[in-house]
Amino acid sequence: MSKKQTNKKNNGTIAQNRKARHEYFLEERFEAGLSLQGWEVKSIRDGKVNLSDAYVILQDGQAYLFGAQIQPLNNASTHVICDPDRSRKLLLHKRELMKLIGLKERDGYTLIATAMYWKACWVKLEFHLAKGKKNFDKRDDIKDRDWSREKERMMKHSKR
Repeated sequence: MSKKQTNKKNNGTIAQNRKARHEYFLEERFEAGLSLQGWEVKSIRDGKVNLSDAYVILQDGQAYLFGAQIQPLNNASTHVICDPDRSRKLLLHKRELMKLIGLKERDGYTLIATAMYWKACWVKLEFHLAKGKKNFDKRDDIKDRDWSREKERMMKHSKR
């Protein structure tokens, strides 16, 4: 028998939010498990996840992933109502929740989902404590990136 091919990208990564690094200053990293339904796990295995607008909200002493889209498969069960935009509960220790509540209360900070990946057989979510960038911060980042590229080109040509 041959092994079944899975749609796992590099190192078990399911989805990434690449826009987050451009839009926010990412400070502290957190990892949490997700409370998922069966159809969601099947869709995640098929790679039908979008984290581009996902963030974490804290309410009633719990953390929820909001804005992530998990598209149901075409052959989903007929007796289960699939809501791709539902908020999903994050599985965190009480100590971590208290820390997050304290950090989130600081001025201008939010919790942004940056990646979803497999860890053993569990789906994990990576999210960061983040502060929004202004337009001039984004321009500075672009200018620094361009200058480092230009510097590499100059060093490469000077060695010849």
